[in-house]
Amino acid sequence: MMKPETATVAAAADAWTADLHDVLTALVAEELSAAAHLRISYELATTDGVVDTRQPDLQHYSASTMKLPLVLAAYRLHDHGTLDLDSTLTVHNSFTSRTGEPYAIDPDEDSDPEVWARVGQQVPLRWLCRRSIIRSSNLATNLVADAVGFEAVAQVIVDCEADGVQVVRGIEDYAAQRAGISNLVTVSGLNKILLALAGGTAAPPGTCAAVLGVLADNEVDTDIRPGLPTGTWVAHKNGWVSDGVLDAALVRPHGGDDPRDQFVLSVAISGAWPNERSHRLIQRIAGTVWQRRPGGGDD
Repeated sequence: MMKPETATVAAAADAWTADLHDVLTALVAEELSAAAHLRISYELATTDGVVDTRQPDLQHYSASTMKLPLVLAAYRLHDHGTLDLDSTLTVHNSFTSRTGEPYAIDPDEDSDPEVWARVGQQVPLRWLCRRSIIRSSNLATNLVADAVGFEAVAQVIVDCEADGVQVVRGIEDYAAQRAGISNLVTVSGLNKILLALAGGTAAPPGTCAAVLGVLADNEVDTDIRPGLPTGTWVAHKNGWVSDGVLDAALVRPHGGDDPRDQFVLSVAISGAWPNERSHRLIQRIAGTVWQRRPGGGDD
């Protein structure tokens, strides 16, 4: 008799083309033949279950994908009345490590000069949440983290059943990193958060829609979105460091307001390897998934 979890995967994959797994496996094998040290994980899933996956529970350094549960936590606290996203705070570059030491972050390592241009000025917390996602602002992220707290992020992870995801320190908190305090994700965990947002269970449905709207406005398109047809609705958060590239996306083929045929795809690549190669592999995985989705051959 087929195990229940196996049956769920089989049912979810049933409508996808039969060669999907083989093609994705070949794409990964091609990269590993040139760089066997790489750690490559992906998971494709729908609301019916997992369609295809490779090492879904392998933990990777999160890079900026940690900003997804962080911003969701901020919106949830706003719903609970314990944090006002429309309140303002002063933009500053001084933070306290999880080890207790003061630290600052490097503006040259940030991808969003607009937040740095506001140092010393009052800005809405909601705006900082948005910049954390759409431009992956490190400065905005740390300011949001200070306002939210890591316990609230941990509760998001528990409620979404995002096993293997942990967000425990701010960006560039190197003292914490040296102490073994690190932000980690799994592709399975990232997908669980996206599916909870898609299903309106991560927060009240209106809040889930608002967070997805911010994710859909992400302007850093180096990974999943370029592998799909221009104009495809994608709500995603990616991340990159010198030895890692990740992207986690909810894709709605019929538009943001139409959940028919929606799917989630998360990919993580870790190891010393040119980021351009990792971006390209993620794009190829996304393109393969798109072409082999139900009805994809009709595009």
